[in-house]
Amino acid sequence: MAFASFDRNKSTSAPMAEINMVPLIDVVLVLLVIFIVTAPLLTNAVKLDLPKATSATDIQKPDKIEFAIDANGGLFWAGERITREDAAAKFVEEGRKRPQPEVYLRADQNASYRYVAEMLADASKAGLSKVAFVSEPAK
Repeated sequence: MAFASFDRNKSTSAPMAEINMVPLIDVVLVLLVIFIVTAPLLTNAVKLDLPKATSATDIQKPDKIEFAIDANGGLFWAGERITREDAAAKFVEEGRKRPQPEVYLRADQNASYRYVAEMLADASKAGLSKVAFVSEPAK
């Protein structure tokens, strides 16, 4: 890049104030050619002839367990009154099923938390992990 003239006869020559763009353009064009040549090499696609097969999807909806606790601590399994021991036995039986059923818990707002905690503990011991708390929307 020349910034001044090498002519010694001109003593009043000022430095050249323009940038020589030719080397910059040469470098950019060389980089462009390199990227154009190497871009197809970056795709490492292996051509395979995969076998064709179809299968029916096996989507099983899990059962749901309707469990309710009233204000006095009474337990209900699908609307039928049940004792805690029977509920724990039914939880164990339902916990063996695959896919595991979902437990929908409806607890009265005046029910003691103790009854809800006992029900959750029994369900957890039986291996049931999907418990949903059902409530009514606010008015």
